[in-house]
Amino acid sequence: MIKSIALILVGSAATLALADDMGGMNSTNTLPPASTQPGVTYANNIKPIFDASCLKCHDSAKKPKAHLALDSLAGVLKGSRDGAVVVPGDSAKSALVLAVAHIGDPDTYMPKGKDAQKLTDAQIGLIRAWIDQGAK
Repeated sequence: MIKSIALILVGSAATLALADDMGGMNSTNTLPPASTQPGVTYANNIKPIFDASCLKCHDSAKKPKAHLALDSLAGVLKGSRDGAVVVPGDSAKSALVLAVAHIGDPDTYMPKGKDAQKLTDAQIGLIRAWIDQGAK
């Protein structure tokens, strides 16, 4: 039984990786493609997304949930109580991207809350580009 579960998990990861390599259409198991915009930075492009969608729960001034502060570049790169949420240079392996794209465990989907709206594919694509460009 454990071998069966492992094969299912490996197969799911392979499907996710394959879908991402193919440019990813936005279904429940694929990431939106990274934006092609060059020079994406936290300050200019990503912080406004986080300010609008994430700081209700992840603001360092308000005891951030999971100890993840998204109101500064240092906070994002520090990660959460569970470790890093960004893998600079590899957005497809970044927990932050998977959470906002609603891929994987539904308990990790962000943002949460009664009035929370899922980030758009364009916003997710911009976050992906920022991480793929080195998360600066």
